[in-house]
Amino acid sequence: MKALTNRSKMVSNKELTFMESLYFPAIIKGMMITISHLFTRKATISYPEVQREFAPVYRGKHVLKRDAKGAENCTACGLCAVACPAEAITMTAAERKKGEEALYREEKYAAVYEINMLRCIFCGLCEEACPKEAIFLTDEIVKTSYERKDFIYGKDKLVESLDKRIDITKRQNKY
Repeated sequence: MKALTNRSKMVSNKELTFMESLYFPAIIKGMMITISHLFTRKATISYPEVQREFAPVYRGKHVLKRDAKGAENCTACGLCAVACPAEAITMTAAERKKGEEALYREEKYAAVYEINMLRCIFCGLCEEACPKEAIFLTDEIVKTSYERKDFIYGKDKLVESLDKRIDITKRQNKY
């Protein structure tokens, strides 16, 4: 029978020597690799006592920013919820009432703003979609819990406090 291509190779069925049939060199080589791993630096760290340094672009817990006067930046446009591929963000818009000008920048604001952290994939698309630069992902780790309800972050956990402002300059794009 003629080969279809010129790339055919002749296979030889060479008999193994006695040492090769014992696979002794292969076993020795494998043991040397195993022993060499005993003297390498360990990758594990003792987490609560020692914490790893995160990259400057690490995406962690979300924060709803306030402006310099202390008013919330979010205008409940819903672009972050639309951009979220995991559908983790829900919000309800409301109209600003008289006397609330110091609390909210625009006439419309998010009365309810919730992020389901169990669904969130920390992709950062919400902060890219926001035209008012209201939502950012910080370098903080999301706290653990045993209850599912603790992972629904409302405005009480998301809006930054006036006395403790969060620096997000590392996460902002500098184009």
